[in-house]
Amino acid sequence: MKNILVAIDFDASTPKLVAYAKAMGEAFDAKLWLIHIAPEEPDFVGYHEGPQYVRDGFAKELREEHKKLQTICEELRAEGVKSEGLMVQGPTLDMLLEESKKLNVDMIITCTHRRNFFYKAFFGSVSTELFEEADIPVLAIPA
Repeated sequence: MKNILVAIDFDASTPKLVAYAKAMGEAFDAKLWLIHIAPEEPDFVGYHEGPQYVRDGFAKELREEHKKLQTICEELRAEGVKSEGLMVQGPTLDMLLEESKKLNVDMIITCTHRRNFFYKAFFGSVSTELFEEADIPVLAIPA
């Protein structure tokens, strides 16, 4: 196992997820590819780009998330773990599968969030879909 993709969403479970990924990276001497998938730019009815203040706010948020991702990678590298940060935009499941193929990863590590039945019925579960769609092992850490 040489490449592990780690899906980061910057919620309260991120430190726990990074700790598990670090342990796996160290155990297998693997490179960790930390990925954060940002939502696609919002579309507004009649205005594809939207008002300038909304675009500016969205861009600022993306820059802050990218900086957080790079900080996590720098901390891992300082501890001797090979890591690289990636930030992409798009549908979460599609981007995870696409990037895992591009990077030739051997495993995907993600967090599962405890959602109730109605949430899952209306919005689905990325973890469940990832288990069904991925051609490689998926390790899901409870949040």
